[in-house]
Amino acid sequence: MANTPQAKKRIRRNDRRAEINGARVSRIRTFVKQVEAALAAGNKDQAAEALRRVQPELARGVSKGVVHKNTAARKVSRLSKRVAALG
Repeated sequence: MANTPQAKKRIRRNDRRAEINGARVSRIRTFVKQVEAALAAGNKDQAAEALRRVQPELARGVSKGVVHKNTAARKVSRLSKRVAALG
């Protein structure tokens, strides 16, 4: 159990940040799922549009520290490769 005031404050802060970061990661997952749904439907235009929307979300996740830079790059690369293969 936290004894010092600073340790207690860190616990409160970490709880708030975990909620915010969880929402960010969830938002990114939603955007990625939209691309994958369009790919599954075989709709290239919709998939390309969803991919265009997911890229800044992943970049924002990297800048906020909730997603690793290489993870975001890998996801964008793999999704863009799949969108290009639809054509």
